[in-house]
Amino acid sequence: MWWIYALLAAFFASLTAIFGKIGVTNVNSDLATAIRTIIILLIAWAIVLARGEFKGIATLSKHNLIFLVLSGVATGLSWIFYFKALQMGKASQVAPVDKLSVALTIILSAIILKEVLTVKTAIGATLIIIGTLVLIF
Repeated sequence: MWWIYALLAAFFASLTAIFGKIGVTNVNSDLATAIRTIIILLIAWAIVLARGEFKGIATLSKHNLIFLVLSGVATGLSWIFYFKALQMGKASQVAPVDKLSVALTIILSAIILKEVLTVKTAIGATLIIIGTLVLIF
């Protein structure tokens, strides 16, 4: 079932690039990111409240909170740089370069999370890196 959610994430990420490129025209990219963030905030909290998941906030540990905050900071910085790149470049080039994050995640998950790096995964990450380089140059 996870792959259905992953495909939906990929589909909506592609729409993010298209809609973002259109929306950032003649708009400060930081302002565009702030507006986008408000919408995401409203949707996320609406889902949490509709499902009654708010009560889970009391069970969060200090460790959970620290890493959720760090993840939020990383997400915010990613969005700021992504919208700036979209404003300056073509969506068909920016989005694939942004997806270099897949290869970086594979590498970092092996280093930080001690996940096993299989030959198949290493080849896939290498191909992503090569593909990104082809698109850049």
